[in-house]
Order: sequence, then structure tokens, then C-alpha cells
Amino acid sequence: MSIPPRFLDEIRNRLTLSEIIGRRTTVQRAGREFKACCPFHKEKTPSFTINDDKQFYHCFGCGAHGDVIGFVMQHDNLSFIDAVEMLSAEAGLEMPKPDPEAIKKAERAKGLHELMDEATSWMEAQLEDPKNNNILEYVTSRGLTEDIRAQFRIGFAPADGQAMRKYLAGQGFSDAQMLEAGVLKKSTRGGEPYVFFRDRVMFPVADRRGRIVAFGGRILPEHLRPPQADPNFKPPKYINSSDTPLFDKGRMLYGESKARQAAREGHTLIVTEGYMDVIACHSAGFKGAVAPMGTALTEEQITSLWSMMVDETKQPVLCFDGDNAGRNAASRACERIMPLLQPNKTVRFAFLPDGEDPDSILRAAGAKGFKKVLEGSLSLFDFLWATHTAGRNFETPEARVGLSKTLQNLVNNINDADIQRHYRELIRTRISDTFFKQYTPKGKAGGRLPKGPSLRVQPVANRKNAMAQKILIASVLNNPLLFGDVEEQFGLFGISDPRLDALRHKMIEIFHEDVDVDFETLCTNLKTYGFSQEMDDILNESVYVHAAFARKAPEDDTENVDKRGQWMSVYESLSGQSAQEEVLSGWKSALEQSNETQEDRLRDLIKIKSSE
Repeated sequence: MSIPPRFLDEIRNRLTLSEIIGRRTTVQRAGREFKACCPFHKEKTPSFTINDDKQFYHCFGCGAHGDVIGFVMQHDNLSFIDAVEMLSAEAGLEMPKPDPEAIKKAERAKGLHELMDEATSWMEAQLEDPKNNNILEYVTSRGLTEDIRAQFRIGFAPADGQAMRKYLAGQGFSDAQMLEAGVLKKSTRGGEPYVFFRDRVMFPVADRRGRIVAFGGRILPEHLRPPQADPNFKPPKYINSSDTPLFDKGRMLYGESKARQAAREGHTLIVTEGYMDVIACHSAGFKGAVAPMGTALTEEQITSLWSMMVDETKQPVLCFDGDNAGRNAASRACERIMPLLQPNKTVRFAFLPDGEDPDSILRAAGAKGFKKVLEGSLSLFDFLWATHTAGRNFETPEARVGLSKTLQNLVNNINDADIQRHYRELIRTRISDTFFKQYTPKGKAGGRLPKGPSLRVQPVANRKNAMAQKILIASVLNNPLLFGDVEEQFGLFGISDPRLDALRHKMIEIFHEDVDVDFETLCTNLKTYGFSQEMDDILNESVYVHAAFARKAPEDDTENVDKRGQWMSVYESLSGQSAQEEVLSGWKSALEQSNETQEDRLRDLIKIKSSE
């Protein structure tokens, strides 16, 4: 929509810049100007100046500069059109009318907005009506306090399919408007139109400006629902408004208006699955939570997320269940996101423990527990790597080349040439660092030896090595006191599975935070971070049958020294430290003595270790 410059000038002339800014932050007069602590960066001494005569603001700290429209756009995180619409209303101006058809559409939309607001108010009143006390008690038991219900305008749609229709008709709205807004449906049996949402807890959906444009309805628990005519019919848990002139479910996000302001205040944007997750996050202080409208995250929603964020680096966190379905959903989201990647615009992936959602984690572990899940999120590249390497064997060059080609083919979908190039370089580096650690002995002058193969240490050589890695981690996990005896070595050995490696690093972090952590606390913390599956993979008989010492020791166990010895034996077998030390000390002696026999023996040793 094109706005005439004269209209923009009229807005600037009618509004006082210092008053508009003063409604959002504290300003003080300083001579002919005003000053304030900059709302766009943290500072203690005011460096933000406002000049009403010249109609501009300027920050000498961060360089922010603009007029009243620019300020509202940046501070309130609004688009240009939304900012102009809001300011024109404050200035007592009507927005320019582009053409007759657009005028009709705008008038119709205005009427539908009013209809949706009336419908929301009516359903709020139904929830608070004494005759629906049982519904209110259920809603309250789910953590929806009076304050939360008011913030999110939560209501109740009763079973009567005509009640809301009659109310809205009494307010002057026609059936045609109700049908267009999606609150009414035509009967397929030739009867009267009926209300679409019935016998459900109602979650109004607001657009970025806070206007109600759609609804989501959650089914009541079975004991609160009237008997079904068909006992075999299972109604869906949630139903949502269909697309209307006000609502496009592929573009909008539940909680967007609140999250947009939260992003301005520095909150992380978190994409959850549903309405209750958003509300639970918001209640716990994670006010940047949003949710797609019953569909997978779309390209338009991803772009909208980035537009909401004011930091230079924009990376919302996408939360998924930790089971196979959740990981598959994350993979589909990754496919949609990769073509959209731009400099400083990406995402992170957080996986919840199996069977948990943000609402349940917040109830069980509080904000601290959910924060740990977010802190354990993966970058997009690390998610790709984990997805295509977990549980696989890359002993052969062919397997490693196959991995490289798979990842390179995915990277082909990135449209930005510079980002694509960096991903390609990262793939080569990660494969090299993970599967090859080359050691080439050097002579006295620092040059490479003219003869003899190089020693390659392969962290993932075969299944035997993978089992050794599990044994080493399981031993320390089951016996936290062992960590103090093997701390240095525990962080050194290579791990083929990225998720097991992440588990190892998280264990080290927990040990450093609490040297006396016990088994139960350690396991609880790791599960909170989303490592339930990895723990199940290593804390079982398939591991203990190879190393009984890896089991959890009885409370009266006094054989920690013996456990350390057995642990070090597995560690040395895996890392080949003994052989490497022999090689390192032997090369110097062989070179100084020109002992070809000793050189040949060392080369044979290298060949043996490389082929294990």
C-alpha cells in the first residue's frame, strides 16, 4: 500500500515526538530538547536525545536515529503500514483510501473484527457463568489462573449450537458475517446454520496488533462432555478456525502479538506445539513463546519469526518432542528453513524428553528445568549432523563419502551462496575432525620423515570401539564418584555418536557445577536436558555384559580403585595411548641411532594399530 508523503508529514506535524516516546520510556527535559536512556540499547547515562522542533531522535551511543514513524516501528516492532495506521489514529487522521474495492474490503474487515471481539467477550462470560463452574474448575486445574485467562481471553463455547448465533444477531451481526468470520457453519442437512465451536475451551487467536481473528477449541475431558450419539466417534482434541478474510493459518502464530513485544524486551522466541505450551511458557517468564496453528511451521511463519527479532543474530528456538515423530517433524522443518537461510538468520532445535511437552516440564521442573532444555538446543548444522550420523557406522571410506554426499546434497538447497559455501566447508572440517586425527612423526629438523606411514587414530573404527565408548560413559554415569579419578581422560577420547558426545559434555558441565552430585540427581538433570534416549542406550545389559564394572555400585561399595583401573584399561585400549607413547619415544631413538630395524618395527606397530 502506497502512503502519500503529504499524509506522513501530517502525522509528524500533529504528533509530538517527545510525548510518543515518553509513553514508552522516561524522558527528561534538557534545555530545548529532551533526553532519555536509549530504549534500543542498555545504558546508565542518557545519550538518547529528542528534538520536537526538528522532529527527530538520535542516540549518541548506538546511533539510532529517526522520526516518530521510525521510532514506533523499531520500538513496538511493527511494520511500516501498522505503525502508520496506529499513529494516524492517534493523530485523528483517516488512512488514505486506495480504491473503492479496497475500501469495501476494509469496511468488511472492520465489521468482522468487531464481530470476533464480541464473540470472544461472550465466550469469556460463559466460562465465568456460575452454571459452568465445573468447566471453570477444570480450566483452573490446568494452571489457567484468573490473570492468565484475562491476558489470553480464554473462554468456553457451550454445547448449544445456536446460543452464540442468537447473541451475535442481537448485536447486529448477520449470518453472512458470522459465516465469513468462521464462527458459523452451514448445515449439510438443510437446517439452520450452527455454531462451529461447541463444548470446548476456547483460545482466541490475535493478529500482530492484538485483534482477535480466529479461535482454537480444546475438547473437554470425557467426564465433562455430554454422551456421544456414536460411542465409537472420537472428536479431535483441538479444532481451529478455517482461513477467513481475517485469518491465514499458514502465516499467523498463536501468541504473536505478545511475543513481538517480548522480543523487543530481549526474550528468546520459542516455537512450541500448542496453545497450552505457549500459555505455560508465558506464565513461567518465557514470554517469547508462539505456536503454529495446528500445522507444521511454514516458510511465512519462519520469516515472520525473524522479522520479530531485533538482535542482529536472529535464531528462534524450535521445540520438538524427543521421540521419532518429533525428530521427523524437526527434519521437515529443517528442509523448509534451509532455502530461507540468510546472514544472521537461522534457527536452533531443542528436543524435549520423551512424553514431555513444555507445559509438563514447567509443571515438573519449573522454569529452571525448561531453561536447561533450551540451553541444550542444537544449531541447524549440528542437528543435520546428528540426524545423519546417530547410530551409524562410518568405519569405511565409502560410508564417510556417503555421509559427505548426503550432507552436501542437503546444503544445495541453501539459496544464499556465501552461507552454502560455509556449510560445505563445515561439512569437510567436521568429517575430517571426527573420523581422522593424523599423526606424522617429525625428524630433528622438524621435517616429515621420508619413510613410514602416518599414524591415524580413528575414534569410530568399529563396533568394538563404539561399545568401549558406551562403557566409559556408563561407568561414570552410574558411579559419579569415579569422575574425580578419570576427569582428564573422560574428556579426551573420541565418540562417534554426536548425541553421546553431547551427553558426555553435559555430564562434565554438571560435575563441574556440583562435584558431589549423586546418581539420581545426575540422571534427573540429564533427562531434563533431553538425553533420556541416550541414557537408555547405554544403561542396560547390552553394555554391562561387556563390562560388569560399569554397573551402578551398591551404596556400601569400596572398590572404586578397582573400577578406576578397569576404566583406564578400557580407555587405553580405545585411545591407543600406550602404543602412541611407544611410537613417540621410539622414533627419536631410531633416528638418532639410524636403526632401520627399530624403524621397521615401529611402522609395523602403526599398521597394526591402524587396522584394529
